[in-house]
Amino acid sequence: QVQLVESGGGLVQAGGSLRLSCAASGRAFSSYAMGWFRQAPGKEREFVAVISWSGLTTDYADSVKGRFTISRNNARNTVYLQMNSLKPEDTAVYYCAARLSGVIATSQGDFTSWGQGTQVTVSS
Repeated sequence: QVQLVESGGGLVQAGGSLRLSCAASGRAFSSYAMGWFRQAPGKEREFVAVISWSGLTTDYADSVKGRFTISRNNARNTVYLQMNSLKPEDTAVYYCAARLSGVIATSQGDFTSWGQGTQVTVSS
């Protein structure tokens, strides 16, 4: 098990950028695939991005491809989500999640540990 804490959310104008961070506790962080999910008001939580244990493999939701970049620094036990060209529809609570397997996956049920979430609000 691992504890996750997100940070970096806030209010930004459309077209702006934010960088989210997820700090993890636990000695096995470098063995986990890590993902980002989001939940907009009144909607179900959805997949955003995922990265393998090594950082060599990534996947993104179609809605964020070309705008968001996931990365990790295993020496710091931290995963990041760089969000550029933000749109109002990106407004959501963003959650960091850990998967005990190092292989990427995109379903909520494939991830076992979750952070508390950080709010991202994009104004038009």
